[in-house]
Amino acid sequence: MIAKLRRSMLFVPGNNPALVKDPHIYGPDSLIFDLEDSVAPTEKDAARLLVFCALKAIDYGRVEKVVRVNGMDTTWIGDDVAAMVAAGVDVIRLPKTERAEDIRALVGLIEAAEKASGRSAGEVRIMAALESPLAVLNAYEIAVASPRLVGIALSAEDFVTSMKTTRSPEGVELFEARGRIVMAARAAGIMAIDTVFTDLSDDEGLLREARLIKQMGFDGKSVINPSQIPLVHGVFAPTPEEIRKSRRIVAAAAEAEARGLGVMALDGKMIDKPIVERAARVLDLARASGMKIEEVEA
Repeated sequence: MIAKLRRSMLFVPGNNPALVKDPHIYGPDSLIFDLEDSVAPTEKDAARLLVFCALKAIDYGRVEKVVRVNGMDTTWIGDDVAAMVAAGVDVIRLPKTERAEDIRALVGLIEAAEKASGRSAGEVRIMAALESPLAVLNAYEIAVASPRLVGIALSAEDFVTSMKTTRSPEGVELFEARGRIVMAARAAGIMAIDTVFTDLSDDEGLLREARLIKQMGFDGKSVINPSQIPLVHGVFAPTPEEIRKSRRIVAAAAEAEARGLGVMALDGKMIDKPIVERAARVLDLARASGMKIEEVEA
């Protein structure tokens, strides 16, 4: 079963009271309150206090609460982690993660903050943002660095800058990085989240990129505007045809198992275990997305 959807993770600037107030009404799977790139150095303390108060006071419903803290090489990281853990954050997203040691250092800060705030040990999870060639090369090492890891995410703007190139509509400059990240995530049993699409005027470009990363195996995408959420969700939602086919495959597998058959066929084609597992995942995703698969005719 799919325990948690992260099809869309909406960035929210941590220094903007109007945006922090009610971003959950747009229906993202996760909110990422940002204390890093969107906040000027002179506003770091004020942004931290604003997000702390928001997390303490506002009911964001069932939407996952993530905070992108400042990097391990900054003077703000200790205060960021202590405040966000005390405020009740679900996930700490660590930017500029390059090595497993970065995750282990963050775990130490979280453990101390959980103890100080009275939260259960291990309650706060981690997502690592990979933003450099070294990070991508170390993707699997990072992905297995701690049981707290729920996912690794590509951050493309810093990555392409490090690679001395720029982003293109086709995304060829990101293809290997995406492949390495999603393979590392699958090997580690955690989620892979794709980078943001920054052109808010190009819905077709967003849809094209979302279809690409879904086909590559990503679980979701970071977004920067509420208007992008329904588009991304639409790409990740199973189609009625996929649901119908998956229901028939799962039913055929169950019948074969009940009859003690090791081999099964549907419409004259052999159905093996990987096909059954993919069909079961389609149905799990449909249910987790709130779709009533019983209403789709078999």
